[in-house]
Amino acid sequence: MYIYNVTTNIEEAIHEDWLSWMKKSHIPEMLATGKFSKALMTRVLIEEDMGGVTYSVQYTTDSKETLQRYIDEDADLLRRKCEELFAGKFVSFRTELEIVSQQ
Repeated sequence: MYIYNVTTNIEEAIHEDWLSWMKKSHIPEMLATGKFSKALMTRVLIEEDMGGVTYSVQYTTDSKETLQRYIDEDADLLRRKCEELFAGKFVSFRTELEIVSQQ
């Protein structure tokens, strides 16, 4: 199993709008690609020097190949939608993780 982790710092002034969009639109669209079995959204509790509010969303997928298919087939469109709505108001970085053990 693999996790595609997206960590985003969003400006506080639009934080609530972004959070609502994530829950109602973006995360359901990610899951609708059929490439992820679930998503877990968490708020990062450490305050950043840059300000804003930081979240991590972890999307679980079955294989590295499925994750690569998401990147090749869907990522650009879904990232563009976020950029169109919240341009210049957020910073995101992505991490690909392999689950080694789960207890």
